[in-house]
Amino acid sequence: MRYYIIAGEASGDLHGSNLIKELKKIDKNSEFRCWGGDLIKEQSGNLVKHYKDYSYMGFFEVFKNIIKIVNNISLCKKDILNFKPDAIIYVDFPGFNMRIAKWAKSKNFTNHFYISPQIWAWKESRIKIIKKVIDQMFVILPFEKKYYQKLNYKVNYVGHPLLDVLKNKGRLNDKREKLIALLPGSRDQEISKILPLMLSVTQQFKDYKFVICGAPSKTKLFYEDYIKKTDSDNIEIVQNQTYEVLKKSCAALVTSGTATLEAALFKTPQVVCYKSSWISFQIGKILLKNLKFISLVNLILDKTAVTELIQGQLNKRNIAKELKYIISEEGKKEVLDFYNDLEKLLSKDGASKETASKIVNYHLEPNS
Repeated sequence: MRYYIIAGEASGDLHGSNLIKELKKIDKNSEFRCWGGDLIKEQSGNLVKHYKDYSYMGFFEVFKNIIKIVNNISLCKKDILNFKPDAIIYVDFPGFNMRIAKWAKSKNFTNHFYISPQIWAWKESRIKIIKKVIDQMFVILPFEKKYYQKLNYKVNYVGHPLLDVLKNKGRLNDKREKLIALLPGSRDQEISKILPLMLSVTQQFKDYKFVICGAPSKTKLFYEDYIKKTDSDNIEIVQNQTYEVLKKSCAALVTSGTATLEAALFKTPQVVCYKSSWISFQIGKILLKNLKFISLVNLILDKTAVTELIQGQLNKRNIAKELKYIISEEGKKEVLDFYNDLEKLLSKDGASKETASKIVNYHLEPNS
């Protein structure tokens, strides 16, 4: 079969590439055309565009790049018509993907959505469009299946794909080094606001080495510009080694998103850091008024397991205070106990394999 896959951001690239890997095992005659990153390109061999050229964060950033976004949507539609896929698979990235899905259904394409839009966080009204245009929805968080059931929409709970990624990584490590991992995100907009604040505390922890885990789409030179603005000599940059660093680190400063869950699954105590432009934050506060937390760890557990420093709270004093606490024995034990609870909730693995199987079977037995 012919598969058209659209992913945005580093996490979508990772999970999309693993899904392609599983699809190729099941469907020996599979052909792919994709939007994503380096990992998807490697697995599919056919990348239309890299996510760094079409992924924007925040309301102001989206508004600023609206012409580029409209052009990318137009390009994507034309490319789908030319490729004529049997299945379109959307990996997260709902702002872009739901627009394509709505159009694709009008052209009688089959839509599969892997990693559900977070309609439980905001804009629940999207369920009306989802019911009309998405043929199969795959959810990865344990509470999402019950949430959709209340809305009378059948979904497939496949477990979190991170569990498969980390399965063979030897996650548990009792011998931690005096390393503090810095995960400032993958987009320019978030890095520029968050990384300088993360680096502002390095001189208060001179006995520790701070390790910046570089995004795949960024060069070392990009991060060196930020380091030059500090007077610290205990900062290092690594690339494509995030999991190795998390495994060894005694603590981490993490930008909200998938990385918060990655740190938790590696049992690395963390402080969650988030800051956006003023206008994006104000709009976000209105739209996300029912959301109690921003980190996946706290959302899944439905309580404050890890500290979240958001917008004005994200400053040098607060970062230093919270970092000192999670490095201490008391703070470490408290966070690790929460991580144990989290792991019990996320016990289902095999997400990529199950999703691939259900997609292929859907086309073999459309009425099943």
